[in-house]
Amino acid sequence: MCLRNKEQYRSIIRNDICIKMDQQLKLYDRAYLLSLFTILYNVLEGVVSIVLGYEDQTLTLFGFGIDSFIEVVSGIGIAVMIIRIRLNPETSINRFEITALKITGAAFYLLSAGLLLGIVFNIINHHKPETTIWGIIISLISIIVMTWLLLSKRKVGDQLNSEAILSDAGCTKICIYMSIVLLVSSLIYELTGFIYADSIGTLGLIYFSVSEGKEAFEKATNKKY
Repeated sequence: MCLRNKEQYRSIIRNDICIKMDQQLKLYDRAYLLSLFTILYNVLEGVVSIVLGYEDQTLTLFGFGIDSFIEVVSGIGIAVMIIRIRLNPETSINRFEITALKITGAAFYLLSAGLLLGIVFNIINHHKPETTIWGIIISLISIIVMTWLLLSKRKVGDQLNSEAILSDAGCTKICIYMSIVLLVSSLIYELTGFIYADSIGTLGLIYFSVSEGKEAFEKATNKKY
């Protein structure tokens, strides 16, 4: 009788472990799908923003588009990370992820330098955008989509107790801040015609780009993330 109870207890424990593992794998699958969506969305957003930013001569929107492509590189590294921790949560960051983070960090720094030169050019030539309507539309869409992504990533990260996925959610939060900068600068110019609104908005993008570049290099040397 006692032996039978022990066997039943072990069976219950095994079943409980299997259920937890199955739930964990489903959560990692959800995190992976979120990372793929992030990549595809940023590609689309980047193409549209760069084309419209160039046509309307809007430096903030153009820089926002380039930032989206940098986020794609980061997103690819994150997708690889999720595959790795899904297979073995105990493994440390691999060489591909480190390279992706370093490329991302360097790209953010280069973007910041390019945007700064653009601001100087615009001020010297008293350049102003033709319109910032598209900046308003794109930023509003981005805020909605990125807020959903942020909440979804946080939920999965909390359920898995994954610092890496929660760190990825932090990057998505920075994207929301950039979208807000784009929205505010676009609204100010469209409503008031203030000639330096676009340059001030670009300064906001530079601030967040430098922050993301610094964070990417820190993550490249931090095995935990």
